[in-house]
Amino acid sequence: MTADDARPESLELAEERLEVTKREVERGRVVVRTRVEERDEIAELELRQGEVTVERVARGVPVETVPPTREEDGVLIIPVVEEQLVVSTRLILKEEIRITRRSRTEVVREPVRLRSERAEIERLEGLPALDPITQERRPVDDGANLDRDV
Repeated sequence: MTADDARPESLELAEERLEVTKREVERGRVVVRTRVEERDEIAELELRQGEVTVERVARGVPVETVPPTREEDGVLIIPVVEEQLVVSTRLILKEEIRITRRSRTEVVREPVRLRSERAEIERLEGLPALDPITQERRPVDDGANLDRDV
């Protein structure tokens, strides 16, 4: 007997291997619709308007220098002068321009159209999944799970 004969005999065995795959299965769908709603509302705003009246007051008073612009009791007084030829020139206060300011507040109501958008969601059932062994359609669960089959 030789050294090679002393080795125990070995047998080749079949080997099983596991292969895992995954595929997408539609379990349901969602439809989203939007619609525009319109409503009328009243926009209210206080508006202030200013008014100015201009009054010319003839004066005809000789002055040495141009009087300054001044304000008396809310009235702005702007002096207007002219030179007149006499034997000598002198300043004559020809007139004063008086500007009175007034303001008033008015409430304005104006209808305006406002829009808002709402979304409506509708759930649609998907096709039943195929059983991986029998290749037959199996019922879809309660529809709450939208995960993919593995």
